[in-house]
Amino acid sequence: MVTSPRVRAPELRGRRWLNTGGRDLTLADLRGRISILDFWTFCCINCLHVLDELRPLEEKYADVLVVIGVHSPKFEHEKDPEALAAAVERYGVHHPVLDDPELDMWQQYAARAWPTLAVVDPEGYVVATMAGEGHAEGLARLVDELITVHEAKGTLHRGDGPYVPPAEAATMLRFPGKAVPLPDGNLLVSDSARHSLVELEPDGETLVRRVGTGDRGRVDGPAESATFSEPQGLCLLPPHVAEVAGYDLVVADTVNHLLRGVRLATGEVTTVAGTGRQWRSTVDDHSHDALAVDLSSPWDLAWYDGRMVVAMAGIHQLWWFDPIKRTAGTYAGTTVEALRDGPLPDVWMAQPSGLSVSADGVRLWIADSETSALRYVENGVMGTAVGQGLFDFGHVDGPAGQALMQHPLGVCALPDGSVLVADTYNGAVRRFDPATGLVATVTDGLAEPSDVVLTGDGSVLVVESAAHRLTRLAPGALTATGANTVAGPRHRAERRPTDLPAGEVTLDVVFTPAPGQKLDDTYGPSTRLVVSASPPELLLSGAGTTTDLSRQLVVNPEVTEGVLQVVAQAATCDADVEHAACHLTRQDWGVPVRVVDGAPARLPLVLRGLDT
Repeated sequence: MVTSPRVRAPELRGRRWLNTGGRDLTLADLRGRISILDFWTFCCINCLHVLDELRPLEEKYADVLVVIGVHSPKFEHEKDPEALAAAVERYGVHHPVLDDPELDMWQQYAARAWPTLAVVDPEGYVVATMAGEGHAEGLARLVDELITVHEAKGTLHRGDGPYVPPAEAATMLRFPGKAVPLPDGNLLVSDSARHSLVELEPDGETLVRRVGTGDRGRVDGPAESATFSEPQGLCLLPPHVAEVAGYDLVVADTVNHLLRGVRLATGEVTTVAGTGRQWRSTVDDHSHDALAVDLSSPWDLAWYDGRMVVAMAGIHQLWWFDPIKRTAGTYAGTTVEALRDGPLPDVWMAQPSGLSVSADGVRLWIADSETSALRYVENGVMGTAVGQGLFDFGHVDGPAGQALMQHPLGVCALPDGSVLVADTYNGAVRRFDPATGLVATVTDGLAEPSDVVLTGDGSVLVVESAAHRLTRLAPGALTATGANTVAGPRHRAERRPTDLPAGEVTLDVVFTPAPGQKLDDTYGPSTRLVVSASPPELLLSGAGTTTDLSRQLVVNPEVTEGVLQVVAQAATCDADVEHAACHLTRQDWGVPVRVVDGAPARLPLVLRGLDT
């Protein structure tokens, strides 16, 4: 962590405040308290990780610390104030949130990545900023230091914070995530914001039972005492596998970073994979003891190729889990957040969030949410059916090569070979037909659909998450005459580009270990840097992987703009203590660049600490 010169924090201004009881906050209202400004966007899995990391700090330092969420959106849908209000409730945000739809605060605080944290001291000065996740321990040490300094100065004021909780809602489901038909015709739904599973009769409305208390937690046991934390994906095991494994269904317990098994006859819950710690390791192709491996926000599940495939949204990969051997490992992806097809070990994904297997079992379909893409696995190779990358999205039907979606979370393979997609931020269900290569809109006007389910009787249910219900599609919706062709808007997420000159440029990733930590090379080099570009022609040299956090790049004068994809990580351990804990800090950047004569020939990025 690096402390800054005394820079006065810019005033907080936005469209509106949430979780304040209607009150607009100013920096003067925060004077005397330590503040952490969390620049986030609700589509971003790293931002959701930070929300979870901040919860213990908010509880521990409740009388001196105020967390302010500054919502600076990426997708067009995230600019909708009602969508933001829903997300604040959905993800259990228990602190004030400032709506920053035009990224004004983002720019004033010089944020360059989602998420970014800025720490403001009790006198109103910015004392540290940091990008990415994994900063909880460093923040705790910094808060302790600021408490000591400002208590001595008399500038620290203890007391209640400005958070005002909203009124409790009274719906049976609250932001349901995924659903699965059960063998008896009932439906099981992950009731994500109520941290439980709900079994419904085939009508999708009548409650049969609830598995889980409804409180956030990670307790195994009977249905009435078990707890989850924002569960999402659900997948039934084949009967012969379930008999050996001792449970019938696997749950992606997303915020707990676990897979949980459920015995349907009793509702008994047991942990079957994950330690509960978030993955912060290096990529390998080894098989691991399922209960000894760290996971990262598992979001959906599918039985494919003789094992459970897990959409590991938190690290942009697919993993596998074997319930009989009780092992797990990496299935596809490098952890780089972007779109690249090819052999499974080399592909890039971005928050895979929905999985479905074709009727013949040959193809695994994937809703790759942050690239707004529909992708697939077949014969050990990943391809893209619809989607163009991290920053291109919209609602456009027609030939798949030109069609656009907006942050889809669910996918459902149909018996005829076509695929339905829960196009979440467009509020639509889309259909892709591989036979014709065309995309059409089946229905729209939905409230953040997050999954599509084909029931045993051939009907289609949509998990309409922000409406807190299951919605049945009309019988004719899937016919050719029931589909629409939408030529809606095309969007590109525009972030202010960084100007770079053609020729040699020095990339410096600045890393300073948190207080009380030091670089750790016990298991090899302590740092790692991966650089690539889109288009690849942007870089004449400098792409690739090294252990040095500084790299000489050569920018192509023939390419005027593009995106530099940078992934950096650093291993540290606690210094001068017995039984020192190890830490891995990692950050991905997609840096839009513009090639301009006379621009500075240095690109600094901060892995942890202050951007000086």
